[in-house]
Amino acid sequence: MPRYALKIEYDGGPFAGWQRQKDQPSVQGAIEAALARLERDLPAIAAAGRTDAGVHALGQVAHCDMGKDWAPFRLMEALNYHLKPAPVAVVACAPVADDFHARFSARERRYLFRLVSRRAPLVHDRGQAWRVGHALDLAAMQAGAARLIGRHDFTTFRSLQCQAESPVKTLDALDVEALPYPGGGTEYRFHVRARSFLHNQVRSFVGTLERVGAGAWSPDDVSAALEARDRAACGPVSPPGGLYLERVGYPTDPFA
Repeated sequence: MPRYALKIEYDGGPFAGWQRQKDQPSVQGAIEAALARLERDLPAIAAAGRTDAGVHALGQVAHCDMGKDWAPFRLMEALNYHLKPAPVAVVACAPVADDFHARFSARERRYLFRLVSRRAPLVHDRGQAWRVGHALDLAAMQAGAARLIGRHDFTTFRSLQCQAESPVKTLDALDVEALPYPGGGTEYRFHVRARSFLHNQVRSFVGTLERVGAGAWSPDDVSAALEARDRAACGPVSPPGGLYLERVGYPTDPFA
C-alpha cells in the first residue's frame, strides 16, 4: 500500500486530544473519517505525538497507507475538503518509504508554549495562549530554564499517568523570549526541543517557570524540584491552550 506523510495543523480546543476516542471528538478521528470518504477499509493512521485535549499543532506529522497511488497535492486537497468544518488542515503531503513511521522515525520534537502577561483578558487569542495578570521576570525564567537542560530524571515534571518506561530524558533546548503583545502586554514564548517528552512535561516546565518569573520561586528552587524526583515538588501545570506541537524532525525531511 502506498504510504504518505502528512503535515497537519489543528486547533486543539474542540478535541479530546489527538488519539481516537470512542465517545469524544479527536483529531485522529477527524482525519480518519476524511480518509474514509476517499477509500474504504484503510489502516489506522499514526502520528509523531499524541497531543492532549486542548493542545494545538503547527507541524504535527502523521502517516497513512492508501489503497491506490495518489498525487500528493490531490490527496492533500481531498482531505482538506472532507475535513471541513473541523479546525484541522493538512498543509503538506509527500510519498514516503514503507518503513517510514511518523512516530518511530522521528529524531526530535519541538514544542512552543505561548504565555501572555497583561491585565486585560485575551480576546483574539483566547484558548490559544495562557494569560496571567501580573508581570514576569524574563531573566529569572531563562535562568530557571537553564537548570533543566541536559539528561535528567524528570520524574518531578511528568504526570502520574505517564506511561513512559523511564523518566530519564535529554532536554536539548528550553529557550524563553519576550515579545510585545497588543493591549499593553508581553508575550513570552517557550521553545522546547528534545527527541521525546514525558506526559505533561512541557506544561509542567512552563507552570514552574511562570512561578520563577512571578518571583514566587528562584532558579535554585527549580534545581531542587528536579533533584527531588517527586511529582509533588513540581510547580503548577500550565493550561493546555498555550501549547503547540511546532515541528517534528526526521533524518531526511519528507516534505523537503
